[in-house]
Amino acid sequence: MPKLSDVIAALEVLWPPEWAEQWDAVGLVCGDPDAEVRQVLFAVDPVQEVADEAIRLGADLLVTHHPLWLRGTTTVAATGFKGRVAHSLIKNDVALHVAHTNADRADPGVSDALAAAVGLRVTGPLVPDPTDPAGRRGAGRLGELPEPMTLAEFADRAARGLPATATGLRVAGDPQRQVRTVAVCGGSGDSFLDDVRRAGADVYLTADLRHHPVSEAQQAGPPALVDAAHWATEWPWCAQAARRLDDVAERHGWDVRTHVSHIVTDPWTAHARAAAPTAHLSNVPFAPTTSGAPR
Repeated sequence: MPKLSDVIAALEVLWPPEWAEQWDAVGLVCGDPDAEVRQVLFAVDPVQEVADEAIRLGADLLVTHHPLWLRGTTTVAATGFKGRVAHSLIKNDVALHVAHTNADRADPGVSDALAAAVGLRVTGPLVPDPTDPAGRRGAGRLGELPEPMTLAEFADRAARGLPATATGLRVAGDPQRQVRTVAVCGGSGDSFLDDVRRAGADVYLTADLRHHPVSEAQQAGPPALVDAAHWATEWPWCAQAARRLDDVAERHGWDVRTHVSHIVTDPWTAHARAAAPTAHLSNVPFAPTTSGAPR
């Protein structure tokens, strides 16, 4: 039976802390390095519902993509929701480890899992990591669809491949336009719009796209844009991460069982669809779609 320190050492080989952005907060948040680890739960967000799931499961370790405290704190008192999460985990002997932007830049990483979820063949990173001589690590991914399809068909394909959220997917571009090359970035990706254009991708799938960057991108021309929920674009990584830890456990002969949380922690809970604001939009033969159910 491995100790927590053994498992954390293995996780930091998969996602080295030095790969994280300087502003990030990754690594072990709480936990006794000498405690034994039998069950590990992977999730996107370290929120109370996920902490409660880890406790019900009897997990010894919770691995999340998002940090509990991204900007630091001076207290872990249970007077706030983050403190209550920490107290819940510590009182029930559940360690918490974070792999955030170091998992984004890994090979394979968060965007590889997103690309696989929507059926892409990855051809390389969108923004290569200059410290990787093999040119495989980096932010986002470039890929190709098995065959050309319309933007509307790609949006439906993405909706079926990603877990369901209240907001579904938003599309910017001609629904009937043919697309083949695709750029993806799990999580917030509008900072890479110029990189996507330089790469020559037909369409870009990411999350958290804002009005002005999208408006300017539309005016500048390709690529088309598909905006999904932040949580939905990162959730596929949880299964990838669990498989990678399974491989490590098998090599070491560890009796460790991994699990993936299916709790939807996207903060948006409902979607009220407004009427078309102008007459010409009502004639567009394509409607925004909701994403598919978790697998």
